[in-house]
This record gives sequence, structure tokens and C-alpha cells, in this order.
Amino acid sequence: MFRRACAVALAALAAFMLAATPLRAAAPCALEPQGEGHVSGVIDGRSFRLSDGREIRLAGIEPVAPGTGKTARGAALSAIIADKDVALSGDDDSPDRYGRQTAFVFVAGSAAPVQSLLLADGAALVSTEMANKDCAAVLTAAEAAARAAKKGIWADPAVIKNAESTDDILAGIGRFALVEGRVLSVRQAGATTYLNFGRRWTRDFAVTISRRMLPAVEAAGMPVKSLENRRIRVRGWVEARPGPRIEVQRAGQIEVLSGN
Repeated sequence: MFRRACAVALAALAAFMLAATPLRAAAPCALEPQGEGHVSGVIDGRSFRLSDGREIRLAGIEPVAPGTGKTARGAALSAIIADKDVALSGDDDSPDRYGRQTAFVFVAGSAAPVQSLLLADGAALVSTEMANKDCAAVLTAAEAAARAAKKGIWADPAVIKNAESTDDILAGIGRFALVEGRVLSVRQAGATTYLNFGRRWTRDFAVTISRRMLPAVEAAGMPVKSLENRRIRVRGWVEARPGPRIEVQRAGQIEVLSGN
């Protein structure tokens, strides 16, 4: 009886630990080490400065937080890394045009990247820039967990825009956004394929895919014609041409939510 009780208790503990550490259970995000350092200050929602003067930009996320200005956007990041020792990893440690090093960042003693912690708190969105599939899977899992729990920004249902609400999307020109809706038609014009969400092609929301990107989208299991009449979610930067547009630069920007 005692052995059985112990076995049940151990099984329950194992189940609890597995449920409590979803980020560690996700696919590994193994990248080349890029050094270590001590955080001397947070610049904004996804960048900070090390004590040796280097500026680091978190790869793979777009910070989103209530309020405006760098201070408001950097509050969530500061709560995680302020005055901490961190390790950096990535594919390339070359600085960007602003002199920042882009990397995955790990606080000393933590197995989860800082990006995942921000996403799990609902303080960021997965960006469009991740080429590494394993790392993208880790980030996507963290974002999905926060969305399911309605944490942080996900407490507001308006975080995901309705593809039929053209004016609402246009209000976010130049911003990173998530848009959901049913693809009404798929049309090609020159070197561009359009996923149209309305009949007014020049005014309603549309997703654009260049000829160069088509092979990558289809290799991801999404032949563009098969997207017609499907409900999808797309993420990216909103542009006006003249109606609201999001350009697909990576296949991972599109998520199919329902079939025909």
C-alpha cells in the first residue's frame, strides 16, 4: 500500500514538473556561443547594454507593452535582466547598422532564453526574422502558452486584428501586427501573389507574397491556391499600398487556422 502511494505521488510530481516547465520541454534552440557579460542598463523593450559597452538586441521578438516610450516598453525586460550576468548565443555576432549585436540571451542559471520569458509573460510577440526552426518553435510555443492563458497583452482580444476591419489595421501603419481572417481569393499580378481578404482589392486588407518567397511558403506545406477560403493568421509590418498590406518575408508568418 505504501509503495503504491509513493508511486502515485512520484507520478503526480513528475506530471507537475513537466507542466510547470513547458519552455524547457520545447525543442532546443542550439546556437553558437557569442560571449557573456553583465547587464548595466536596459535601453528599450528588446535591447540593453553590457558593462563592457556592447549593445545587445534580442533576436526573434517584437516587444509589446502598455504605455508609450522606451521606459514603458523596457519595463518587462528590465524585470528579467537588470543587473544580471547573461550569456549570448546566435548565428552571427556582427553588429547591425546601429552597432547592436543580435542574440539569444540567457540569464545565468536559466535554461530558457530571455525571449521565451518575455513571450510567456505576454510582453512580446514572435517576430518575422527567425530562420532557425528549432528556435522559432521555442518562441512560438511560449507565445501560444501566454495567449491560451490570456497573460499580458493577450488579456485584450484586440491584440489580433480582424482582417475585415480595414480602418483598424490602417491605424497601425508602420507597426508590427497580427491579423486574422478568411482568404477570399488568391490572385497573381506580375511578380506578386495576393491573398485578398475583401473584394475591394485596392482598399481591403491583403497579404503579399513575392515570387522569390513562393517556394519557401509552398515548401512549408502551404500551396498558395490552397489558402483560398481558409482562415489564417498572419504577422508582420503593416504598410499602406493604398489599402493595408503585410508582406510575407518568411513562411512562418502565416498560420492556417481552419480548412476549407
